[in-house]
Amino acid sequence: MRSEALDRVELIFRLFDSNGNGYIESDDFELTAERVVEAAPRASEAAKNAMIAAYRKHWSILEAELDADRDGRVSLEEYCSCVLSPERFDDTLTDFAESLAALADPDEDGLIHRPDFVAVMTAIGFEFDNINTLFDALEPTEDDQVRVLAWVESIKDYYSPDKAGIVGDHLVPTPA
Repeated sequence: MRSEALDRVELIFRLFDSNGNGYIESDDFELTAERVVEAAPRASEAAKNAMIAAYRKHWSILEAELDADRDGRVSLEEYCSCVLSPERFDDTLTDFAESLAALADPDEDGLIHRPDFVAVMTAIGFEFDNINTLFDALEPTEDDQVRVLAWVESIKDYYSPDKAGIVGDHLVPTPA
């Protein structure tokens, strides 16, 4: 696995661990799902419900596949194995990525405005400057919008163990 992939996964783990106890648990996913949905007030109820369902599905798959000691929580060590075998999580990840993008595209035109993108990414916990750098790397249109499909693909790439130099790398803070 490339070190970039490990950095990306460690960042996501820290963001999912909303209470900072060193584990991700069902409550962490519920809290994050609520924050993300609240950050998209213009989204349809269907998109909001799909996002919550995607977070719950993501958690249930992680718990079933990665919680080796069956304690109802996933450690960083356990979580890192999702990158080692991404094929086990392809469907869940695709569902999650598509639901997140749909939430940020309330007019369903296939384009996401920067404020909507920034709102949901901030709700997840990413840093503002990193979010904007990612948005710019997704090659926005003249109207400052990114394509839904480009964002979905970048989310899926984020979890690829063999990829480096991807746009998702912009989300990982660089050491000062």
